[in-house]
Formats: sequence, C-alpha cells, structure tokens
Amino acid sequence: MASVSGVNVDVTDPENRKLIVLARSSRARTGALEGAAVRDLDGRTYTAATVALPSLQVSALALATAMAVSSGATGLEAAAVVTDADADAAADADLAVLADLAGAGTPVLVADSSGQLRSQEHT
Repeated sequence: MASVSGVNVDVTDPENRKLIVLARSSRARTGALEGAAVRDLDGRTYTAATVALPSLQVSALALATAMAVSSGATGLEAAAVVTDADADAAADADLAVLADLAGAGTPVLVADSSGQLRSQEHT
C-alpha cells in the first residue's frame, strides 16, 4: 500500500516547510505523541495532534485528513508528520487513510520534533 519512494519532495519549498512547522506546532501545543498537517488541492492546510483518550485513539495524520474531509476538501497535495517515535516512517494505516482522500503518490514528509526531515514517503 504505502512505500518509500525514490522521488524526493522539495523540503526547501516554503509550502512544504510550512507543513512541517504547522505539524510541529500542533504537537508542541498539546504535548501529543505526533502532530500532522495536510494541504488540500486549494492550498488550505489542516493540522491535528494525536488523540489518546481511554475511549478514542486517533493518529494525528488520520485526524488531519478527517478535518480536511469535514471541511469539504476533495483531495490533498501533501502531508507532514512530526514525531519522535522510533519509526522513521508513517504507519501504513495512516497512509491508507491519507490515500483514501489523496490517492496514490501523495508525498508525506516525516520529521522529528526539531523539524529535521527523517524520511520522505508517498501513499
């Protein structure tokens, strides 16, 4: 389903850096395990942090995607996840949620809490 791709995303592009900054901010604001940001086809961004309640667990990337859907987005251009978890890749389940809205080939930047890029993936 999801695979690391040889196609590089331009992380110097201000719009892609913005996704990482927004994901970092969401994570820092809540102290959550992860923060995520997605950009829709109109250039609007949606951010979220991991939700970890006793009766509800939602990843940051899944929640940011759901927020885009609930706001009427019809597709996504790119996404970023900020995490200090050991894995250098987004979870397959999260990439599947993203692919449901964005389709195949959507770039996903995975960064650590300092904003340092750890991997570049695609749905």
